[in-house]
Amino acid sequence: MIELVLGGVRSGKSRYAESVVKTTPGPWGYIATGRAWDEEMRHRIARHRADRGEGWITIEEPLDLVGALQKAKGHPVLVDCLTLWLTNLLMEERDIASEKARLLEMLSQRVDLTVLVGNEVGLGIVPENALARRFRDESGLLHQAVASVADRVTLCVAGLPVVVKQ
Repeated sequence: MIELVLGGVRSGKSRYAESVVKTTPGPWGYIATGRAWDEEMRHRIARHRADRGEGWITIEEPLDLVGALQKAKGHPVLVDCLTLWLTNLLMEERDIASEKARLLEMLSQRVDLTVLVGNEVGLGIVPENALARRFRDESGLLHQAVASVADRVTLCVAGLPVVVKQ
């Protein structure tokens, strides 16, 4: 089962995704794609770790998401988050189309519960610079591709999960 969980900042998407993964026997895999670029991000990462609690096997992998999913074979897994992974790919000037294709292929092979979190960034204003517009566009395309192979897609709004694909 593949579930994509989307939402805005502080929408409750990570908390909801963790609760979905925890419905299965642990230990649970947690693939963290974020990088601690600054002190504020270090605090966010520390807060996420503390909020998760016990029972999680954390794999910190900012770029090789497919490799991290291979490491988590045999475990239910949470990927948090696709948009940070995409940011990392853009910053490293990686081939996004190729990485996305690799991810979709891996998802088609997974038999364990896999929950992927993504920030819904396309609902706001048009960004003022080309890189930000490319990020917004690539994010939307990535979410569409993952949603097409997902068994379930949930949108979190104000802490409330709303199923948009079942």
